[in-house]
Amino acid sequence: MASTSKVNFYEEEEEDEEEELEHFDDFTLASSWERFISDIEATCRQWLADGPKNLLAKGAVQVDSSKNIYKVKSDLKNITRSYCMEYHFEINSSGKVVDWNYPLHDLQLCFGVKDFLVISPQSASGVVLDSPEGSKLLSAVAIALTNCSSLWPAFVPIHDPSRKAYMGIQNMGTVFTRRFEADQIGSQVPIKFMHLEGLHELFLSKFAYSSLDHSTHLFKVHFTMKLTYRTLHYDDDDDIQGADADNVGPGADLDGRSSNKTQWDDDCPWSEWYSAEDPVKGFDLIATWSEKVVESSLEMAEIENVSPHDAQKWILSPNIAPNLSKGNRIGFASQLSLLVDALEMSYEAQFLEDFVSVENSGSDTLKSSWVIPPSTVVDRVLKDLFLEGMKLPDLAKGDHMNSRAIKGSPLQSLFAQFCLHSLWFGNCNIRAIAVLWLEFVREIRWCWEESQPVPKMSSDVSIDLSTCLINQKLQMLAICIEKKRELNEEFEDCIGSQDDAFDHVEEQGRVGERSTDLRPSSKDSVAECNSHLTSDGFHESKVIMSRFSTNHEDIPSADPEPSNSLRRGSAGPVGSMKLLKSYQSLHAPFTQDAPLMTEDMHEERLQAVEASSDSFSFSAQLEREVLSSDMSAFKAANPDAVFEDFIRWHSPGDWENDETEGSSSSRNLNVEGIKEDWPPRGQLSLRMSDRGNLWRKIWNDAPALPVYEQKPVLDPNREGEKVLHYLETLRPHQLLEQMVCTAFRAAANSLNQTNYGGLKQMNTKIEQLYRTIASTLSPLRANQFQGNSEVFEDLRRLCVVFEHVEKLLTLAASLHRKFLNAPRLSEAFFSDYHDFYLPAMGMGSVDIDNEKEFGTKQQLRMNERQVVSNMFRPPTANQSWRKVLSMGNLLNGHEPILREIVFSLRDSVSGNHYAASTPEGYQQEIETHRMYICGTSNDLRVGLSVTSCD
Repeated sequence: MASTSKVNFYEEEEEDEEEELEHFDDFTLASSWERFISDIEATCRQWLADGPKNLLAKGAVQVDSSKNIYKVKSDLKNITRSYCMEYHFEINSSGKVVDWNYPLHDLQLCFGVKDFLVISPQSASGVVLDSPEGSKLLSAVAIALTNCSSLWPAFVPIHDPSRKAYMGIQNMGTVFTRRFEADQIGSQVPIKFMHLEGLHELFLSKFAYSSLDHSTHLFKVHFTMKLTYRTLHYDDDDDIQGADADNVGPGADLDGRSSNKTQWDDDCPWSEWYSAEDPVKGFDLIATWSEKVVESSLEMAEIENVSPHDAQKWILSPNIAPNLSKGNRIGFASQLSLLVDALEMSYEAQFLEDFVSVENSGSDTLKSSWVIPPSTVVDRVLKDLFLEGMKLPDLAKGDHMNSRAIKGSPLQSLFAQFCLHSLWFGNCNIRAIAVLWLEFVREIRWCWEESQPVPKMSSDVSIDLSTCLINQKLQMLAICIEKKRELNEEFEDCIGSQDDAFDHVEEQGRVGERSTDLRPSSKDSVAECNSHLTSDGFHESKVIMSRFSTNHEDIPSADPEPSNSLRRGSAGPVGSMKLLKSYQSLHAPFTQDAPLMTEDMHEERLQAVEASSDSFSFSAQLEREVLSSDMSAFKAANPDAVFEDFIRWHSPGDWENDETEGSSSSRNLNVEGIKEDWPPRGQLSLRMSDRGNLWRKIWNDAPALPVYEQKPVLDPNREGEKVLHYLETLRPHQLLEQMVCTAFRAAANSLNQTNYGGLKQMNTKIEQLYRTIASTLSPLRANQFQGNSEVFEDLRRLCVVFEHVEKLLTLAASLHRKFLNAPRLSEAFFSDYHDFYLPAMGMGSVDIDNEKEFGTKQQLRMNERQVVSNMFRPPTANQSWRKVLSMGNLLNGHEPILREIVFSLRDSVSGNHYAASTPEGYQQEIETHRMYICGTSNDLRVGLSVTSCD
């Protein structure tokens, strides 16, 4: 216990000593300004000790005006006011002090410095209102920096903030000191200072005697200049052109253009649905002249007349619309988002008519937002879908190769066009969609009842099962209508040709002649022309495309050993194949087309097969009608055929040859007298030779009927009514699920038709978009989607991704058309913006708070200058009032919007008044005077730095 008490005693004694040290007063700091200087010194010592890398680690903030400059700040407090001191430093300090190629801080341009300090009061204005206070602040900072052995320049903002006025000081060692001063004239700039000659004399007046005539004395002044030109805002340019056209008179044509104002994207694929704002508002062209020595004001007058084409460098920068990286933009993405909302609402009703009805349950707020366009708009949409462009479009045109993974509808198809119209119809609310769909189905039924072709749907191809079910049904309906029309036409032809046929027979009887021509009749010839047959491919497949209603005459056999029966419905012999029993040529028959089935029909059939115990027998049972039709046609075309002959033609895999069949070139069975090896040695396969084989039973029961006498396998009336029943009883969520898939696919395919010059980053983004759409919409494709909230979140994120790609594509198209003859520039600008925009694409929302502005620049090559120069079209009569034309160096009649000049005077420290305190032999050349001039014809800013020998 004693030891513990001793320890506590010593600890209390140490704490008392620490308290005495904490309350120690340094009476050497007698005044508040000395304590203020001490605080500045301590802060500067800490920044010097840390260095740029540690300052970055401690949270240095990047300056917006430059990517290479960062700043840290510290709060200082005096008795009267509080101040803020900021230290600006560069990460890479190599290079010249002033380089027009890189963005510099405002104070770096004004005074030609790199790292610097800025001390300002913490007030609303942030400036020192009177010069004495500014001088006092600079003196305090100078003393602190001298104590730190630091050569940083320090600046204090003074006067009104709009003047951007500064005063500053820099200790350059033991000999020299630089003083800085900057101010601005905001209006009423003297005419003399609007020209290079007057600005040159202004600089000379800062070091030459006032009594001297500057024009008669020669001073070697270093001079460099930067001129910035800006193209007219494209929207303003169009407005001015329209105004000029109005002044000229109605119907006038200026430069081959119509007087009507046109949008920049009129020839872009999305212009059919919406007009996008041009993301490229214009361009800034920077022409720079490298440093040269000027000896008189007359030389400056000559330089003012020099063309910008003579500048050493041209640097181009695009002005991208600031809202490109933000939301509030109308396009496919915004409407697709509304369609997703409609999908979510579709689960609240059983029938589409419920949304149209006024008594539909729902809040009054939602009802008020469900606007239905007037009937005139509905009629216009239906006219565009059903009347405009009845010519069948190329359904494969515009579809990306990856779009087939999206279970939608081709871009040019009827349902895809309906979905695109729905995106803009009534702002894509569920009620408007229901109204439009009901009218759409009425038009489809009219096409069916009047046997009119379904527009934008092909009727001569098989059903594409990779598309959505509605598109498959419309394909089925188009085919049924075509079959229905053929039946009606043939029925009318048959009635109209009966009298002609009887007259023809009477005439033949009177002449006493009997026709022995074995060629088919004219109808038979038409049927053969319409059939898609190959010369040697009949034995490979049973499917031979023909019109099932084609009539044929009976054709007697022309083989060496003719049969008593007549061939009917023959499409011609199959190579050198012979019938096994009669040694006659085996003929391929005209057959009916394979039965068409949509996806749901296949699923029903598959479920029936799975429910059957013997899948093969049940599958054959389902094919019974088609198989019986083929066998009947084969029997009619080959009267002496047996079951084995049909198998050899229809299913060669079920005929096992003991040796090569007679179709080989080594055996010519058509040569008369060569029949020693006949019939060929072979047999049926095991499944076909089975005693209870269903195929043989069908063969035995099948009558010998050509295809034109058979009952059609496809009943167009029955299948067409089934399609209409499906469309009329479709549930709302089933319609909206297919509309979402088709709308995303159609919108992506529309954008994919944009000509953007094949930019690699854009190609990659589009391919990624298709893969993202396919994976996100997979729950809808599985037909098991029941309004899962997670899926809706994925769909809304997909809309955000779509908007990102849509915006980038708009920019790519705009840049491409502006740089058709300079593709390198469009690629470079888009690549830079893509990298700039990439962080936003990883965000969850497009409405991001991105304060940084896109400011990339590209140096032009000589062959690219003329392309950019053509963008500066000469001002028209209406534009003349906008142009003051008070400055020189005009580019196609356009004066620079900003002129920046740097004058500097350099001198050696030996042999003049600067050498008074310099060591012997010190030969350094210093910049004694420097003036930065920036302005236009309406404002002028001057920054002056003078080196003195203290």
